[in-house]
Amino acid sequence: MSINRRQFLKIAGISTLLGLGGATVFSELSKNSLEASESEHAAISAKTIRYGLVIDVSKLKTAEDYQRCIDSCHSIHNVPNIGNPKEEIKWIWKETFEHSFPTAETGDEYMSKEFMERPFLILCNHCAKPACVRVCPTKATFKRKDGIVMQDMHRCIGCRICMAACPFGARSFNFRDPRLFLSKDKENPEFPTRTRGVVEKCTMCYERLAKGLQPACAEASNGAIVFGDLEDPKSEVRKIIGSKYTIRRKPELGTQPSVYYVIGCNENA
Repeated sequence: MSINRRQFLKIAGISTLLGLGGATVFSELSKNSLEASESEHAAISAKTIRYGLVIDVSKLKTAEDYQRCIDSCHSIHNVPNIGNPKEEIKWIWKETFEHSFPTAETGDEYMSKEFMERPFLILCNHCAKPACVRVCPTKATFKRKDGIVMQDMHRCIGCRICMAACPFGARSFNFRDPRLFLSKDKENPEFPTRTRGVVEKCTMCYERLAKGLQPACAEASNGAIVFGDLEDPKSEVRKIIGSKYTIRRKPELGTQPSVYYVIGCNENA
């Protein structure tokens, strides 16, 4: 903290009257400086980070483009292929417009017929106000300071209350031991496998972020999926949201999803 001449003389004058000498002056200055340093450090540490994704489906041209994003996620995180749709485990998947945005205004001028006929990549929305976190009795699902909604499979008791609370269907339940459906030669030993009776979902590749890497789906998307800090005005995700017309899934529910979908150009772009 800087100190002006008047403040310096005030401290020096009080010290002289009390007979404390110059040591007190510099002690006081040092104290003020330390307090200012701690305050500045706290302000930097308190900087809000909220990670999110922007998905531009117009850049996903073929079925292979979608599948590459899905496979990159599922292979890294040992997501099994059960082979039964009723027991399917999925962290990211393809869905129709009607199922992705059931409450969207279909007459919106920005939504072309071509856009509404496209498939969409769906995953956990990592909501700012996640309903799943509020209802979990064991805190197996929780939100990190960077906005990522996590799922601790070791603490999960399989009550599936979080699945009922999630309005996006972003969670899967292991009715059977998923390890029985993993190919040993393709299993990723660096990511833990799960057991029967637990819930799992996308964790935004937190383990890759810790290494300075992008989420697997973003890396495999050839620019269709952009990852970044939604709280940083200079981030790529904020620049896209600011220059393109985007929508989110079921925003009227107030969970504030952190996944945006590009519709088209904004009038002010």
